[in-house]
Amino acid sequence: MSEFDLIRRYFTRATAHTLLGVGDDAALLEVGAGRALAISSDMLVAGTHFFVDADPFLLGHKTLAVNLSDMAAMGAVPRWATLAISLPEVDEEWLERFSSGFFELAGQYGVELIGGDTTRGPLNLCVTILGEVPARQFLRRGGAHVGDEIWISGRLGDAALALAHMQGRTVLSDAEFSVCSAALHQPQPRVALGLALHGIANSAIDISDGLLSDIGHILDASQVGGHLNLAALPVSEVLRDYLSRPLGLECALSGGDDYELCFTVPSMRHAEVTEIGIQLGLQLSCIGKVVAGHGCIVHDTLGNPINIEEGGYDHFR
Repeated sequence: MSEFDLIRRYFTRATAHTLLGVGDDAALLEVGAGRALAISSDMLVAGTHFFVDADPFLLGHKTLAVNLSDMAAMGAVPRWATLAISLPEVDEEWLERFSSGFFELAGQYGVELIGGDTTRGPLNLCVTILGEVPARQFLRRGGAHVGDEIWISGRLGDAALALAHMQGRTVLSDAEFSVCSAALHQPQPRVALGLALHGIANSAIDISDGLLSDIGHILDASQVGGHLNLAALPVSEVLRDYLSRPLGLECALSGGDDYELCFTVPSMRHAEVTEIGIQLGLQLSCIGKVVAGHGCIVHDTLGNPINIEEGGYDHFR
């Protein structure tokens, strides 16, 4: 059973007082005056999501960043957060650095920490984030239409390649690792992009489990298919050298921890998206199209479909 099968079977129920419930990057609660409250929770577990000896400052940044990314995917303005933290012991130096990383990023986005919980146990970090979004202009997964262009922000795969190096699956030079590790340890949530896509994007998701897995959620929710062009994928020069190898394809297509936005827009809005990228100083790349059918097919530079064995990260597979 996959992580998402588990959620659907055991934890998805019909709701009567919710604008948008289980199954997207955040739930939406209509709170009046045409506004909705976006709510999302993410848990980071030592040994699963990060190494136990991870730099606590960078870990504090990432703990909040992955939640900010969910707000970006909904087109929401992040406002408040709670933090539930399980600690094996009280290490004041560790806590000082962790909280500094957390609050530095919170300050950049005007997010207030308003509560949470602390307990003794294995290191476990859980943030619930709340944001605001117009009740009828939010982004969601299930809105892609046949003919839409598929776009990606930033670059893909650097975080996965850095992790592969740390796991001993490949060897990067110090300079290469420096490029890739920044993506792994300090992801940059695309909140401004999410806000700019109001009224332009038909669907959106943040890439946390790998491009193919997450674009798959859009396609499934929208009941459509997708075609992607490998040559159009935005990757660093470091990763580009790996694309002819299985590891490179895995990192670019299935590696997690990118925390970029994947979104679809009508082809007639192409120039508007390009202009948004220019205004934000952010690389935005059109990597494919939404088509009739189901599933996602990746094409190589000659237009031939590529056989992809791994679709993305799943906690229970």
